[in-house]
Amino acid sequence: MRNSRARLAAAILAAGALSLTAACSSGGGGGTSGGGAAPSKAPVPNYGLGTAADSTGPAPAVPGAVKGGTVQDLDQAGFDYLDPAQQYVSDQLSVSALYARTLTGYKIDPKTGKTILVGDLATNTGKQSDGGKTWTYTLKDGLKFDDGTPITSTDIKYSIERLYASFETQGPQYIQSWLYGPDYRKLYTGPYTGKSIPDTILAAPNSKTIVFHFKSAHADAPYAMAMPVTAPVEKSKDDKAAYNNHPVSSGPYKISSYQPGKSLTFVRNPYWDPKTDPIRNAYPDSWNFQLGIQQPGLTQRIMAGSGTDKNALDLSGVADPSQMTSLLSSKYKSRTINQYQPYVETLNINTKRITDVRVRQAIAYAFPMSQVQQAFGGAAQGDLGTTLLSPTIEGWKKYDPFGKLAKPTGDIAKAQQLLKAAGQPHPKLVYAYANTPKWQAISLTVANALQKAGFQVVRKAIDPTSYYTVVGKVNNQYDIYRTGWGADWPNASTVVPPTMDGRNLQDGTNNYSFLNDPHINSEIDRIQKETDLTKQAADWEALSEYALQHDTAQVPFIFDKYFNVYGSGLGGITFNSVSGVINASTVYVKK
Repeated sequence: MRNSRARLAAAILAAGALSLTAACSSGGGGGTSGGGAAPSKAPVPNYGLGTAADSTGPAPAVPGAVKGGTVQDLDQAGFDYLDPAQQYVSDQLSVSALYARTLTGYKIDPKTGKTILVGDLATNTGKQSDGGKTWTYTLKDGLKFDDGTPITSTDIKYSIERLYASFETQGPQYIQSWLYGPDYRKLYTGPYTGKSIPDTILAAPNSKTIVFHFKSAHADAPYAMAMPVTAPVEKSKDDKAAYNNHPVSSGPYKISSYQPGKSLTFVRNPYWDPKTDPIRNAYPDSWNFQLGIQQPGLTQRIMAGSGTDKNALDLSGVADPSQMTSLLSSKYKSRTINQYQPYVETLNINTKRITDVRVRQAIAYAFPMSQVQQAFGGAAQGDLGTTLLSPTIEGWKKYDPFGKLAKPTGDIAKAQQLLKAAGQPHPKLVYAYANTPKWQAISLTVANALQKAGFQVVRKAIDPTSYYTVVGKVNNQYDIYRTGWGADWPNASTVVPPTMDGRNLQDGTNNYSFLNDPHINSEIDRIQKETDLTKQAADWEALSEYALQHDTAQVPFIFDKYFNVYGSGLGGITFNSVSGVINASTVYVKK
């Protein structure tokens, strides 16, 4: 998913935030105000696939929870998309859980934070056949839309078919391309001309069964089914692009009123049956989203907790950096949450221009991680990161081939040694950065460290609204530039292939370093055919380590973290580490 941090930064900085053209790109977080260390309050969750028993409702009770009341959510901007088919940004994912159920979903233990994938609308996480090419899902009994109409497999098939319509451009594209291939829009244009996807590709043989016939094996298909695109759509209520303003609910809440950019209110859906739902507790009677609340006022309101703000939070936005010193005090300790998000911040090295790996490794050694961390808001908003995979990825393990944690300010002597060995004592680096106050400051910090190592650094500012477009051009004239990337689910299949596959080298690529290593390319093909998810996860981990040490096309430096305060009137605050937002399903209003 895309990270909402970059989009929300536009509300803070007049220059605007980084434009997110990449599927899972992160705009980064924090500001130029420092903050003290604040370790995560819970261990990194364990991941895995749940059983059919795990997929039965109701959801596990949250200790001390009570029903009733209204949660107030304060949001800086609003929601570009409420249509589940268009949702891919983390703030949209945080709200969709209230009204859009999917074939599978994440069940989060309110006590331990353990996160497993279970059947949501489906009875389990799916049954594979044909070597992982075919996936079959059976729907539960008692599923209904908010008008009382039963939800059937035909509704699921219709929701997938409308993904191919020309106006559905913002959501993930995994299922569409897995069914038809990369040129899927040329082969099927959606249901509005009266044509349906053939049963040989996507079948609904009866009211309870939906069968996906993919072109190749996809062991991680159960995770793709947890994205909003599989939420059922009632055909009679679908008015194409206008559906975005009034999606029909399949979850515990339905939209009561919506004024784009101003407010969004949810009330209970009387046809939601908790016995069918293993994920959502739905304790509050209603949710009231106040949109367009600017920083630092938003964070200050939640800190003060006056009136209804006592029951306020921000599901997806992080705290304003200017408030970090206060928030890290003991006064707010009991009502702050600090957890990993799925994003890794990296300095990309253009391998088409810097071909000597020793020079690339010199950059890695010299990079001033701890100084950049402070510019992100301190440890509370980002841990020092030394791997290309986030700690939220299944199978993640510590790896630090350049000893960055031992020397987080940079190992200048080692960098100088590598440059000497490469015969390039003073190589020139053209450093591109987004032209915002935050990235201006960070680029200067990085440039100073690289110059101490012997590099000649020329900094080039880029309009932040076109940043990813510019650095994503294969013939760009820059040597180094920052990007961020996060997994769509806790498997590195959504990290390694898009960012490292050397056959993905055209303008708009997500392989921002333009790495083309034949070993990595062949390993991607091999691992994608692996049907054992545990084995696949270990192989992705090993390949990411190989890429970091052998190619050094990216220098990881920050694991993004969510840090924010919530109102004293709320309980049951848990975290969804997959999407990097507060888990709305367990929240309750105290009596």
